[in-house]
Amino acid sequence: MSWLKIFFNAVFYKPILNALIFLTAMLPGHDLGLAVILLTVIIRTLMFPMTHKMLKTQNAMKIIEPEVKKIYADKKNKEDQAKALMELYRKHGVNPLSGFFILLIQLPILFAMYQVFLYGLPFPAGEVYSFLKIPENINTMFLGFIPLTEASIGLAALAALSQFWQAKLAFPPKTAPPAKGDLPDRQAGMGQAMQWQMLYVFPFIIFILGFKLPAAVSLYWTAMNVFAIVHEARVRKKARETLSHARG
Repeated sequence: MSWLKIFFNAVFYKPILNALIFLTAMLPGHDLGLAVILLTVIIRTLMFPMTHKMLKTQNAMKIIEPEVKKIYADKKNKEDQAKALMELYRKHGVNPLSGFFILLIQLPILFAMYQVFLYGLPFPAGEVYSFLKIPENINTMFLGFIPLTEASIGLAALAALSQFWQAKLAFPPKTAPPAKGDLPDRQAGMGQAMQWQMLYVFPFIIFILGFKLPAAVSLYWTAMNVFAIVHEARVRKKARETLSHARG
């Protein structure tokens, strides 16, 4: 076993597996669906400081977008552009790479959830901490009719729709094409292509994966997106209020 796999199992897979077993054992009726949602709440709470900072950065990037365009229009030299952008980011406390770091953290968590449900129940006793006990009768039917250990087209579609909604909320509304002297056409085109992929391609990929993976993974992804949507809406509202006060 490679050191990377040992690290993944110790830091992500086993803690998530055992947390899910613990929550399932504690909940009335040993409801696995409720345990997945509750586990999502716990993970989101632990990640809250990082995700909150990322969302503030995203909204700050939207606010300073006119200043970014002005830098590209006024400074033709790449080095001057880079220096001006770094100064602008530092002035507003923006870290453009924060979203990438959050994604790096979320992916292994998603892979761990996938591995937890890959082989379905019963949970592997050899991976359970010694102080825990796997419940004998686990309710794997979410809402009474969706088996969480099998693929569900309904939950897969819900995961894809929630991903689309989250991406739609995260991106600013479409603006008119950049005028001459604004961001270079090639750079603007790359940004639009990335936005299109996040809005349409990624949700489609989520649907295809959800259609093939156990429904518990789709449930986890949907719950994650719902919390992200609520969080994003609150941060955007706060940012608008702060901006209106500043202009007032």
